[in-house]
Amino acid sequence: MDVVLPCLDEAASLPWVLSRLPDGYRAIVADNGSTDGSAEVAAAHGALVVPVPQRGFGAAAHAGLEAATADVVCFCDADGSMDPAQLPRVADPVLAGNDDLVLGRRRPVRGAWPVHARLGNAVLARRLRRSTGLSLRDLGPMRAASRTELLGLGLTDRRFGYPLEMVTRAAAAGWRIREVDVDYGLRTPGSRSKVTGTLRGTVRTVRDMRSVLAR
Repeated sequence: MDVVLPCLDEAASLPWVLSRLPDGYRAIVADNGSTDGSAEVAAAHGALVVPVPQRGFGAAAHAGLEAATADVVCFCDADGSMDPAQLPRVADPVLAGNDDLVLGRRRPVRGAWPVHARLGNAVLARRLRRSTGLSLRDLGPMRAASRTELLGLGLTDRRFGYPLEMVTRAAAAGWRIREVDVDYGLRTPGSRSKVTGTLRGTVRTVRDMRSVLAR
């Protein structure tokens, strides 16, 4: 099993994240230009490190997907907010052939998910439900699907719209998609949010995802 971890300056969280991988899961750290030694930390802890010079969350995630070789590929944040030990929750239904794409619906502890980020996610999830008919409540970053099938979707977004494009294209292709609950905690101290931990990041993410829905 391969696990893609898009990474930008996550040296503080990587030791814990990588230590939590279940047996049989291989970490692929897609390093998106880190300057804090993340790549060296990841390699020292046994991860396959993929340098990704093109900046953007989607660029890192897709480069990791292309580097994967396992039949089923998982995605997970590298900031310590999600516990990789819970990856079987999203991977097992795919491995069993019961689902094609499984998303981790975040169940946050107090303070882990800022109000502005939660509202932005809710708005996008509502629009997604209307456009696809899926009963999804979250666009969670922990997820799993077949590597070959994911590559066949022809994903093109290389920014923050990548996770949403994956869902919309999978829905259009008739995939079986569902959510399972996963824990969502506070990121590792010293880990800086690049997506929805700040108001600016949330606005940028919502903008990129809206452009995906508008296509």
